Amino acid sequence: MEDMDTAITLIGTKLAKVGEEFFFEGETPECEHCKLKNTCMALEKGRKYRIVKVRNQTVHECFVHDTGAMVVDVIKAPIIAAIDSKKAIKGATIRYQEPNCDGDLDAETYDLCYPKGLRNGDKCTINEVMESVDVGSNPSLSLKKVELLL
Repeated sequence: MEDMDTAITLIGTKLAKVGEEFFFEGETPECEHCKLKNTCMALEKGRKYRIVKVRNQTVHECFVHDTGAMVVDVIKAPIIAAIDSKKAIKGATIRYQEPNCDGDLDAETYDLCYPKGLRNGDKCTINEVMESVDVGSNPSLSLKKVELLL
């Protein structure tokens, strides 16, 4: 993952740890007058990120994080999802398509079928293929749990 594109942003000091993951939800009203706003808002809204480096220990004033913010390097974090078994080939590049998981789903299966941070049409690489996903309401649906890289 070292060769992936990194972005620079700021994050609250309590969250500024290598390996920490978060979803970027966009600007808050408190950000409007911040001089560092453009650095923070350089991420893509609704995406999941992983901190790969804390730049230094300098703490910047932040109107959102009560203990301030620190500069970090981030990458888009891998996302665990369920995809059609026929497409679940390690190393393959696919266009993500949400499976048709109708019916009552437990929380884990719902999160696999409708993963946060992933959109239909996203170009992804299958980094890892895991176990089959049982969607009880539709036994003809053959899904595999995979780790996707955006």
